[in-house]
Amino acid sequence: MLLVGDIGGTKTNLAIFDPRKPLRKPLVEGTFPSAQYTSLGSLVHEFLGKHDISATQASFGVAGPVVGGRATITNLPWVMDEQQLRKELRLKSVRLLNDLLATAYAVPYLQNKDLHTLNEGRRVPGGSLAVIAPGTGLGEAFLTWEETRYSAHPSEGGHTDFGPTNETESALLHYLSQRLDHVSYEHISSGMGMPNIYAFFKDTGRAEEPDWLAAKLAETDDPTPVIVNTALDASRSCPICQATLKTFVSILGAEVGNLALKVLATGGVYLGGGIPPRILSALEKGNFMKSFLHKGRLSHVLALMPVHVILNPKVSLLGAAHYGLEA
Repeated sequence: MLLVGDIGGTKTNLAIFDPRKPLRKPLVEGTFPSAQYTSLGSLVHEFLGKHDISATQASFGVAGPVVGGRATITNLPWVMDEQQLRKELRLKSVRLLNDLLATAYAVPYLQNKDLHTLNEGRRVPGGSLAVIAPGTGLGEAFLTWEETRYSAHPSEGGHTDFGPTNETESALLHYLSQRLDHVSYEHISSGMGMPNIYAFFKDTGRAEEPDWLAAKLAETDDPTPVIVNTALDASRSCPICQATLKTFVSILGAEVGNLALKVLATGGVYLGGGIPPRILSALEKGNFMKSFLHKGRLSHVLALMPVHVILNPKVSLLGAAHYGLEA
């Protein structure tokens, strides 16, 4: 049996799969508040204690870098080590991988119901696949065909220099350059980036912040959901939130196109993370694909690439399961 986990700073999802059965249907699964446990080992022990099933190996997707079989998670005082976990949990093997890499491992196994297509394109069998995930940060990865199956590769492309494509974006870069040592795409095309765009429109006088919205933002620690939900609210117009989301979508489209070109993603482009499923209506309005395709002489190459939004919320768990079986 295979024990699989999607380990995050807020919550941890665990499941046990029977490799002889479809991996989409775990035998048992559970969700736990990560901060209430002193370690991953203690959490897993509680999970296994609730079920009369024993695992022989484990694979955990982790919201943080994995180096030399060790990993830490932002906002969580856990240090995870493959060999230590193997001994503690009495398993034959334990594998750790970055959660975005886990998402990438799931991509070849996704079904139509797991996806929302923004561009049909024309998929090239065996062509490279690009994965980009705007969530709290901006994760990027890619897959290449290796004789009989796809192999996933990590990337830190979200930290590359932000490149503006119009006057407004140039002004945004200037604004952020005065406040940050380095302006990357993650500083804009992510959950942490949305407030940066909002502040730019507010502080430069390009859009006014209504009093009711200022009061609402003052009550929350995370302004991104407020900005997004307000921008998408058809019952109340809010120019500053709408401008923020429009700019976010445009810049995200440009960076998705950048990644697609760099890995020549003729097999398809996949948007993961928590934000894209929540802003589907904004992604479909045309601004995203317009920016995606705006690549001069190579626009025709991008036009043939399928572009999908991943809707399956358990994609990292699914990917960690496949990684555990393939490793």
